[in-house]
Amino acid sequence: MKILRTRAASVSRQGLCTALLVASLTTAAVGASPPHNAADAGDPAPGPGNPQRLPHGSPNLALPDLVPPPGTPGAPGPGTPDGGPDKATGIPATALAAYKNAEKIAKEQWPDCHVPWELIAGIGKVESDHGGMGGGLRTDGSSAKPIIGPPLTGEKFALVRDTDGGRYDGDRQFDHAVGPMQFIPSTWQAYAADGRGTGQKDPNNIFDAAAGTARYLCAGGLDLSKPADVEKAVLRYNSSRDYLNTVLAWMRTYQNGGGGAVSDVPVGSPPGGTTLPTIPAVPTVPTVPTTPSRPTPGNTTPSTPKPNPKPKPDQNKPGDKDKPGGDKGKPGDHKPTASRLERRSDKELTAEAGQKFGPLTVRALTADGKPVTGTRVQFEVMGDDGPSFPDGPIITAATGKDGLVTVKGLTAGNTPGTYTVRATIGDRSSTHVDFTAVVTKPKPPQADKIVRIGNTPLSANAGDPFDPITIEADADGEPLANVKFTATVLEGDKVAKTGPYFKDGDKRPRTWTFTTGDDGRVDLKTLVADGRKGTFTLLLTTENDVRLSLKLIVTPKPGEPSGSGTPSDKSTGKGDKGAKGVPKKAPATPSAGSSPSPKATRTKG
Repeated sequence: MKILRTRAASVSRQGLCTALLVASLTTAAVGASPPHNAADAGDPAPGPGNPQRLPHGSPNLALPDLVPPPGTPGAPGPGTPDGGPDKATGIPATALAAYKNAEKIAKEQWPDCHVPWELIAGIGKVESDHGGMGGGLRTDGSSAKPIIGPPLTGEKFALVRDTDGGRYDGDRQFDHAVGPMQFIPSTWQAYAADGRGTGQKDPNNIFDAAAGTARYLCAGGLDLSKPADVEKAVLRYNSSRDYLNTVLAWMRTYQNGGGGAVSDVPVGSPPGGTTLPTIPAVPTVPTVPTTPSRPTPGNTTPSTPKPNPKPKPDQNKPGDKDKPGGDKGKPGDHKPTASRLERRSDKELTAEAGQKFGPLTVRALTADGKPVTGTRVQFEVMGDDGPSFPDGPIITAATGKDGLVTVKGLTAGNTPGTYTVRATIGDRSSTHVDFTAVVTKPKPPQADKIVRIGNTPLSANAGDPFDPITIEADADGEPLANVKFTATVLEGDKVAKTGPYFKDGDKRPRTWTFTTGDDGRVDLKTLVADGRKGTFTLLLTTENDVRLSLKLIVTPKPGEPSGSGTPSDKSTGKGDKGAKGVPKKAPATPSAGSSPSPKATRTKG
């Protein structure tokens, strides 16, 4: 919203006047009313996150005592019957009709609210000078040009991302306050009103906007005959105390019949060739003609009226096409607006902690299911400690061809769990579709090699234990902790039923599971040779199928003659019977089908 031109004195005197005004204006904000029950406004009060109360423009905070009184130089002239300022209040007749009509609607719909039209007028004065910032009002309640505030990018004013798809403010990235009452689009969507009886709710029309203001002020059951509720109502419109004091000052001025600066050039009829709604009848004010035949003079000096120029073929294009519901005869002037989203990729995505998820895709559709391009869609990770996009929990992108938009780069956090990623049109939660992002625990470490520490032959006499066997698991050449592997004694290619076994009380298991320690190493459980002599294989296998084969040789006890049936010096087959010694190559070479010899012969330390 542009800053209105005010005298420099308004800035210096405003602070002096405020202190004097606060007490009187707050305690006497509205006229007395008879006792009554608390209002049931029908609408919930705006929540703490409501953007309407945040800084969204530059309201005119000049107090009414600094405005020249009627009849002095610089003061507004007498009113006219076709939209000019009212003599008593200095409010343009169309705006005055809208304010009084809003009060009438409030009495019918929220009878316990007691909102006076002067309070609505005070807000209209501060927000847009009764629509004068739009070049003046037409008699149907529309302004000569749209009244659109600055983009709410978070720099000078609050950060409010687009919630209307650009429907009211023409911006698909950020919201702007719109219309003579400067509604944030999302607030208007929640508290919109039809002040003309046309079935349309247009924040750019002062009849609808004033009725919406009444609804917004009354929401949550406020009773505006109570000063405390008046403060609550106005501060929800703008949380500034200066704003509150200025609105109340103008309200009291209007209640006392005074007025202030208004637009000197109110606009008469709408452009030729455009049919606009008729103002609904307002009992408290004269009916305003909807289509005067000529422009209205801007002051009281008599002048020769000039006939309206003939409408040009494209004269009905500017202005009205930006208003919802305007120019019904030209549907092509309006870009389709997305009203819902459709999920076009898997609803559930899974990624290990620290890893990336797959892409998320949605399609923006109109109410009748047609795709919409250029719609800004926001993806947000709900909750804390969850996945994140490259720049944080939120990413925004515009739909392209066929109304589709895809975002990538969602990365799982370090906390396992299930999270929701919500896609909305702008940041409107009412249009959302959800994705489920499941973060799983990191997979157990995986070794790419296991080796035996030491290279002495693994040989034992029948009935004796083997020397201790130490195994190390490595990944990329570095020891790896917490690696599980299974050790199995084989005879040929089958699990041995006799031969070496792991010591476990009275049991003789030939399969055992081990896990490496912090240093990546583990000492195998004591391995004992039974009475069966020969060559066996100790096969070590990790969970990811990395293997190491070690040759086990059982020799006769000293003085015991060699027998027959002893496995040969081959880890995958049967060997010579009665072998008394270990082949020379046995200590350095694993059995056939084993991993390369360095795994079995590597020495560390």
